[in-house]
Amino acid sequence: MATLEQLQAWHELAQQLRINSIRATTAAGSGHPTSSMSAADLMAVLLAKHLRYDFSNSHSPNNDHLIFSKGHASPLLYSIYRAAGVIDDDELMSLRKFGSRLEGHPTPALPWVDVATGSLGQGLPIAVGIALAGEYLDKLPYHTWVLLGDSEMAEGSIWEAFEHASHYKLANLIAILDVNRLGQRGETMLGWNTQTYCDRALAFGWKAIEIDGHNLEEIDEAYAAAMENPNCPTLIVARTKKGKGVADLEDVGGWHGKALKPDQAKAAIEELGGERQITIAVSKPNLQIQRSSIGQIQTLQLPSYQKGEKVATRKAYGDTLKALGASRPDVVALDGEVSNSTYAEEFAKAYPERYFEMYIAEQQMVAAAVGLQVRQYKPFASSFAAFLSRAYDFVRMAAVSRANIKLVGSHAGISIGEDGPSQMALEDLASLRAVYGSTVLYPSDANQTAQLVAQMVDCDGIVYLRTTRESTPVLYEAEEDFSIGGSKVIYSSEQDQAAVIAAGITLHEALKAYQHLKQEGITVRVIDAYSVKPIDATTLHQAARDTQGKLVVVEDHWGEGGLGAAVLDAFVDTDAASTSGGLPLNLIKLAVQNLPGSGTPEELLHAAKIDASSIIEAVRSLVKQPAWVSTK
Repeated sequence: MATLEQLQAWHELAQQLRINSIRATTAAGSGHPTSSMSAADLMAVLLAKHLRYDFSNSHSPNNDHLIFSKGHASPLLYSIYRAAGVIDDDELMSLRKFGSRLEGHPTPALPWVDVATGSLGQGLPIAVGIALAGEYLDKLPYHTWVLLGDSEMAEGSIWEAFEHASHYKLANLIAILDVNRLGQRGETMLGWNTQTYCDRALAFGWKAIEIDGHNLEEIDEAYAAAMENPNCPTLIVARTKKGKGVADLEDVGGWHGKALKPDQAKAAIEELGGERQITIAVSKPNLQIQRSSIGQIQTLQLPSYQKGEKVATRKAYGDTLKALGASRPDVVALDGEVSNSTYAEEFAKAYPERYFEMYIAEQQMVAAAVGLQVRQYKPFASSFAAFLSRAYDFVRMAAVSRANIKLVGSHAGISIGEDGPSQMALEDLASLRAVYGSTVLYPSDANQTAQLVAQMVDCDGIVYLRTTRESTPVLYEAEEDFSIGGSKVIYSSEQDQAAVIAAGITLHEALKAYQHLKQEGITVRVIDAYSVKPIDATTLHQAARDTQGKLVVVEDHWGEGGLGAAVLDAFVDTDAASTSGGLPLNLIKLAVQNLPGSGTPEELLHAAKIDASSIIEAVRSLVKQPAWVSTK
């Protein structure tokens, strides 16, 4: 039980956190002071007594993790860092200013921030990944604390996190729900109905503790009970008041995301008892335990495939992931209940202790991957490419988090055949190309896939691999090299009249077209653009010079944003006049234009005009006319 002296010290700290949240947002002229004020008591007790964190060593494997899922309460988080003595007052007052580390919502520009938040509903799912690492991989006794807002409890991703945390019995995960009743435009869905939040948590298999979020003793006791709970995750449901401590702000609507004006701030600070200069010596982890040994990196033995045999690139992905599991003990895998189709099951069978089934919960799958990489693991997350789009916001935010994750989307494009358009990813190349700092790969054969998957492990940022459902001929020898950012010129001559650029399934159509055109006396260059981003601009420019700018790009994807767009960008983003000889481009884009239905892969490729016969027709049209700028 807390002493009166402790309670008074916590109260003073909470008031300082409120005051500094007001000061920083008033100096910025924007921000969320009232959202910060409601959780100040909750965070004061956590910081002063229960959090175990060595601020001088943010990479200590024994540190607790603190995630502000309600990232708009960043003024409170930064005030915590000020109280911990790791930022000074000048930096606190730089909130939201250009060049400041204290951005409007938390990002890893600060070493104590694990992941970017601000898109609501993400902190808890990411925390599941961090907690999975602690429980099953690191085997360390750290806790993962998450501050949640009541508005974000309407997000479906929150409940994906609830069921997965319970399924994996993550007793090291403690969520603190700040039920301040007021959202951006008014009352939240449940208001102060804290019992319903508790009932829902209990139904999902969590321990639920209901408290007055401004009663310091209750907060302390709830944290202690959560830390001593060995069986399941804990949700602390704290009833609070937005703007707590200032009469004109407390539980008053219309203040969300609004900073106080200087005169209002002055009066509020006086009401809160005036500025304090409290510095807290945050407790370091009690035990300095080495993380569970993950072993030493071994020599990688890649799978190899005989030239000419038919192998689906998705199968080569699974085989290579298993090989990586043997050589890289830091590689982990996740899948969305389709591992028998993505072939992630090969890894799961060989290394079940490093495989996490995420079921049909793609948001949670990507979020868990982000959490696992916080703990320095190398996560590969796979599903059907079409269903990864459900988690796109998590991918976008992972880039803001500077996260290093590997995503694999199988069953892409109309070439999947009879399953129909709901299963056909036709937007994935465009969407993943648009992610900051991403790498997008689309291999055409099994040996190429193996080489690229091996390189994905240590490639920074968001790395996406698109795999094909159909078994296709192996084109390359196992010893062939494929670099990220490169391409392969399969056929070329000094007499090339046009160049055909393709990747994945359409490369095989391009090769069929090449043989037919050769019999007609039309020579074409065939380029395997397996690295969609970054794309091999040098090879494309050379092809443009050698063919008088006559290019055909063919892809199993919508015409917007995919391989064709990447090829055009290779000329727009550089000085095309100097790199391609100043020639105008006569470029034809063959892509999916109409909504497909069910059919065989051959029928669908032909109907979409991205098969060999369509490539032949496009090349014929180019070689019979002078160069001019064209897209079709």
